[in-house]
Amino acid sequence: MAALLSLWIAFGIDRWWGEPAARWHPVVAMGRYLGWAGRVVAPGAGGPQPASVRSFAAGAFAWLFGAGLVTVIAFALQWRLAVLPTWAAVLLGGVALKPMLAWRMLREETGSVETALGESLAAGRAQLARLVSRDVAQLDEAAVRESAIESLAENLNDSVVAPVFWFLLLGLPGAALYRFANTADAMWGYRGERDGRIWEWAGKFAARADDLLSWLPARITALMLAVAHRGLPWTPLRAEAGRTASPNSGWPMAAMALALDVRLGKPGVYVLNAQARAPRAEDGYEAQAIAARAVAWLLALASAALLTMEFA
Repeated sequence: MAALLSLWIAFGIDRWWGEPAARWHPVVAMGRYLGWAGRVVAPGAGGPQPASVRSFAAGAFAWLFGAGLVTVIAFALQWRLAVLPTWAAVLLGGVALKPMLAWRMLREETGSVETALGESLAAGRAQLARLVSRDVAQLDEAAVRESAIESLAENLNDSVVAPVFWFLLLGLPGAALYRFANTADAMWGYRGERDGRIWEWAGKFAARADDLLSWLPARITALMLAVAHRGLPWTPLRAEAGRTASPNSGWPMAAMALALDVRLGKPGVYVLNAQARAPRAEDGYEAQAIAARAVAWLLALASAALLTMEFA
């Protein structure tokens, strides 16, 4: 019951106050560690390249050290909360869980792309560049909109569903470990060069760890989107999800493409629901509504699961 109330408090804080200041944000602290460690483990693009095994081992060690530290801190905090009065444990548990979730920020950042497109294509590109790592300079209006909808669907898993899933299974340490893994993948999980460093092997462990931890949540996210749309055919969903190189990100993106009946894709990499039309402005707003309903369903099912565990 305490976990259930903490979950609702976390979403309430997210709804009314959003993200904590950067100096207090644990995910920002994770990013600082990963930025420092990345400069140590990933070789510079212009220098001599170490053996792939050495780069992989260095990246794996740095990931495991950071993940272990995050998990131990979260476990210690959860243990300390358990000895507090119930009301304090519930309240502080929600405060501690909130930074692992980012639904309000995701909704606002992706929604602002459509608002910016209403001003100009250049403004839409500039806003999209805040969300994605791809080059946006050559994207037309439809491609900018596609990328924003894809980012909403993919990050619905990364920023909401997966942290809640791991919180249900392992408490605050589970949510914190997942956020570390997902942040590491976002910063290290690249093939080839990025920001003057070679990540092909140094970031491979981080990428595979995120794949593993996101595997089931990504499919749950697709299910939540399907439920929010009042159902989607399973066979086309599975087929479209398999068109991306990632074992996970294709699932929520394919679900959103089928729910909106639009084409989504990354130029030169993949196309989802290829026979459908390009998304229009109203599809961006509808994507936001579908995602919001999916979050409502997630909260309802998570609450039911916690209540079942409480009274079982």
